[in-house]
Amino acid sequence: MQHYPKSIRNLIRQLSRLPGIGEKTAERLAMHVLRAPGEQAQALAESILQVKRSVQHCQQCFGLSDGPLCQVCQDPAREDGLVCVVEQPADMMSIEKAGCFNGLYHILGGALCPMDGIGPDQLRFEQLWRRVDSGQVREVILATSTSVEGEATADFIARRLADKPVRVSRIASGIPMGGDIKYIDQMTLKRAMEGRHECR
Repeated sequence: MQHYPKSIRNLIRQLSRLPGIGEKTAERLAMHVLRAPGEQAQALAESILQVKRSVQHCQQCFGLSDGPLCQVCQDPAREDGLVCVVEQPADMMSIEKAGCFNGLYHILGGALCPMDGIGPDQLRFEQLWRRVDSGQVREVILATSTSVEGEATADFIARRLADKPVRVSRIASGIPMGGDIKYIDQMTLKRAMEGRHECR
């Protein structure tokens, strides 16, 4: 790498900081950018800057959005009485791609993990309680991962909502223990969503 011009070395270094991108892959990507037409490279650079400038969290579900509300929350055809609780925006996107859910979402921003200093105050539980207390929600579907942290988070929510007039369900097994929801294939995810069960 030391034989490349400084600007290419810098591009390789920056690309290798992306998750899952090692130095060899970063080098190939840098060479692709170098060979690409100028307008293509410009469009790539602009799209990266545009994402940083305009993407924000939806004010209702905390998904990714270009405005105050995301496309899902703005859609009048969605069932607003169903709220699916997930850990991250990528989990929401996985369920959307599976096409198995027509309600709304609530993105916690992670899972409970005391060893990493992630307790209830670090996640969006208060916003969830407020949504339930509004009286519009009839079912909360827990679609956190099946890791120890995800299960603890689902159990925490189920216990907290036990005395509320709302159904609390957990997506069915089919997702392996320790599985990360964003890497689950769509058919497995569809079956898990359709076979969810009562938490009480």
